[in-house]
Order: sequence, then structure tokens, then C-alpha cells
Amino acid sequence: MTSASIEIEIPSSYPADKVFKVFSDFDNIAPKVNPDVFKSIETIEGNGDVGTKKIFTFGDAVPFTNGKYKVDAIDTSNFSYSYSFFDGDCLMGILDSITHHIKVVPCDGGSKFKQTVIYNCKGSDKPSEEILKTEKEIYEKTYKAIEAYGAAHPESY
Repeated sequence: MTSASIEIEIPSSYPADKVFKVFSDFDNIAPKVNPDVFKSIETIEGNGDVGTKKIFTFGDAVPFTNGKYKVDAIDTSNFSYSYSFFDGDCLMGILDSITHHIKVVPCDGGSKFKQTVIYNCKGSDKPSEEILKTEKEIYEKTYKAIEAYGAAHPESY
């Protein structure tokens, strides 16, 4: 099986625990701050813990309509979260799954948001460089919008 991946790394002036708490509310915040990409995110099975399944309904800015994912791991003490898309047209007909690993790392003066996205291919076909570049830009833009939302609503986080 072949794969492709992208890495996102964004410094933040906010502490890791605050960034992780705001990002943990992704399902509610992302459709508000980036509705062109995330139309809705809803839980279809589970309570948010490992094994929970959710469905993304994508907006008009992406060439996909939906994707189902499962929460693979949550480690609140180490500010990490992993999930995998396993169904939907976001798999582009060429992928078995898309795995996301998110970690917020404390550092001097704040933290660093790190996200690794691994595209697990069915065969030798991989997402194009253009698709990978566009997805990386979407993730970066969404992270920055979520961070700004958290800063504007400190009472909630």
C-alpha cells in the first residue's frame, strides 16, 4: 500500500492547553469560521471518546460532499488527538483512509500546533500535489480561524 502525507505546523502565542481545548471544539467552531469548507459535522455514533463516529458535510469550496471518520485516540494530558476518515467521497475513490494526527506542543512563549495527514492509498494512485497543497492551505486557514475564534471568546475556553 502506498501513501502520501502533508505536515502542518503553526506557532501560537497561546498556551498548549488553551489551544487544545479550543481545537477540541472543532465540530462546533469549524462550520462557523470556515463554512465554505465545513458545512456541518455531526456525531452519528458514540459520545466523543475513542471509537466515536462522525460525518462531515463539506461546503462548496471543496470538491467533496461528505466523509465519515472515527476517533482513533485522544490524550488530553499530552494534547493529542487522532482520527481517520474511512468512508465518503473525500476518499476520492483512490484511498482506503485518511488519518489525521494532531498534537499541540508547549514551547516558550506559547505552543506549536502540529498536524500530520496521511493519505492511505488503495493502490499506486495518490492524491495530486495540487490536492495536497490545497488541503494543507485549508487546514492552515481553518486552524488560524479556530484560534482567532477562541481568542475572541475567552470565556468559553
